[in-house]
Amino acid sequence: MILLGMMKHRLLRYAGIAAGCAIASCSINTFLVPAHLLTGGATGIAIIVYYLTGLPIGLQTFLYNVPLLIASWKLMGRAYTVDVIIGTAIFSGMLDFMRPLNAVHPISDVMLSAIFGGVFNGLGYGLVFRMNGSTGGFDILGAIMKKYYSLNMGGVIFGFNCVIMAIAAFLFGLAPALFTLICFFMNASVTDKVIAGFRRRKAVLIVSSHARAIADGIMTGIGRGVTFLHGQGAFTRKERDIVMVVVNLTQLARLKLIVNIIDKEAFMIVISANEVAGHGFSLPGLTAEDILKQEWSHGKGPAQVKKEKQEGSD
Repeated sequence: MILLGMMKHRLLRYAGIAAGCAIASCSINTFLVPAHLLTGGATGIAIIVYYLTGLPIGLQTFLYNVPLLIASWKLMGRAYTVDVIIGTAIFSGMLDFMRPLNAVHPISDVMLSAIFGGVFNGLGYGLVFRMNGSTGGFDILGAIMKKYYSLNMGGVIFGFNCVIMAIAAFLFGLAPALFTLICFFMNASVTDKVIAGFRRRKAVLIVSSHARAIADGIMTGIGRGVTFLHGQGAFTRKERDIVMVVVNLTQLARLKLIVNIIDKEAFMIVISANEVAGHGFSLPGLTAEDILKQEWSHGKGPAQVKKEKQEGSD
């Protein structure tokens, strides 16, 4: 049961990585290449060479990743590198498989191509990263730099991409490089949105002398569970309960109304929660620990498993 669950989770994960690679590859071939724009990483170098020589972008991308994958195997370990190899192979293959989309070119405006190319690139890359995958390239260099030199991955990748932009500006002029920077911005913004999750929640902390009444009002008026955190005033040294609750954006106004009715002097902090996993919200991804918890929730906890083994040996 556990092995079956782990296998199912892994297949779903690789399916998500493949879907993300397909979206990003489609975006590059549909929006960026016809508009003579670039993307970042090893793919950006491959696109520059493609413009100059016509060599396939996907094949180039995979070849440029080979020395990086070797370095990753030696420096980052087998587990990390195997996932990167799978992501790189899928992404490189799809880049060339979707090459006929170059002829489609649905948008003739370069600005719109940069914007929508960045948006769909961000969707694809964000899905890959959300599945804890990678398409290789400068991500590998960033991971190595972070591990051995404590450098920020984003900063390292941005630095290498700036070098690519400088080369592009020298070869093709300033305008394509500037349009590509717009594409980078859209790409990064959408990638962050996908990784963090579009369904934003609000975590609310409420400090009040009427914490119990507020908690009851939230549970009956909104239907959300409430947690009490125990706090103490630094000046008064008086102990009190702090109400913590997570709500949807549509429930926030009603929550404020309930708090205001019960205690107009309540101190309330509203914090953005990018992703909330658990009962009543999005469900977390299935991991080996989750599977074990499911098994134990059916009465087969560690003690029960140990007892069954002893009875079997008797």
